[in-house]
Amino acid sequence: MPRELPSLNALHAFEATARLENMSRAAVELHVTHGAVSRQIRALEAELGVSLFGRQGRGLTLTPAGLRLRDATAAAFGQLRDVCGELRHGAAQAPLVLGCPGSLLARWVIPRLDRLAQELPGLELHLSVSADTPAADLPGVDAALLLAEPPWPAAWQVHVLAPERIGPVLSPRHPRFASLCKASTSALRKEALLHTTSRPQAWPAWARAERIDLPGLHYGQGFEHLYYLLEAAVAGLGVAIAPQQLVAADLAAGRLVAPWGFRKTPAVWALCTPRRASDPRIQALVPWLQAELAGA
Repeated sequence: MPRELPSLNALHAFEATARLENMSRAAVELHVTHGAVSRQIRALEAELGVSLFGRQGRGLTLTPAGLRLRDATAAAFGQLRDVCGELRHGAAQAPLVLGCPGSLLARWVIPRLDRLAQELPGLELHLSVSADTPAADLPGVDAALLLAEPPWPAAWQVHVLAPERIGPVLSPRHPRFASLCKASTSALRKEALLHTTSRPQAWPAWARAERIDLPGLHYGQGFEHLYYLLEAAVAGLGVAIAPQQLVAADLAAGRLVAPWGFRKTPAVWALCTPRRASDPRIQALVPWLQAELAGA
């Protein structure tokens, strides 16, 4: 017949008390009362038929029997902690579901997937198109990559990646390209500006930074998503307002130019996660995204 173990709760209470050398600290670690730990240890002593602790002043000392059991429980619970940690780590290898608005996904994330796979080979991503402003519980995703302004929902942990910088961009295919590139920002008052309903604050934010009267600007064609707005700009259909990192490749290739530069706004690039236990995949992804945005 196999020999039965004492109560695992009692062994756990003893192991914590022996390791911390204090019953009150053990109770805090185990999220129980001091009395509950004391009762568990008394029950363990009664079952084993030995005293495990003695008193020295106001402190506890281990008896010879207690020393033997301390070494055995420390090894056993230590091994359990190691194995459980390995299992959690294995579970963390499941794909990280990253939510991202379609425009950021198409113009910034997807072009970097090869480099991400090379530099973070242990990170498997599953990409999901999310709303520009997702719900506070971030449904269906482990993290969301956003370009937005605070305040943030209290349920989120927000990793700020980079400030947003925006500016007007236009294509060499624009009918007034040459004259606009030589003109001051006041020339934009005569343009029907391309805009997007997903970021209605973009042109006003830039105008305030440039100290341009908002009534002096007027809008032309609007687009539901930033991706379509930038495609229209590349096609020469007008002047668009764009985040610098999203048009960096177009600027480098000459498909777009930014004659008036870019201005910082209150918005930031952020990786947002639910407030829960730390995920090592997020801790690896955050500095990678920060470096990519700094170099964009």
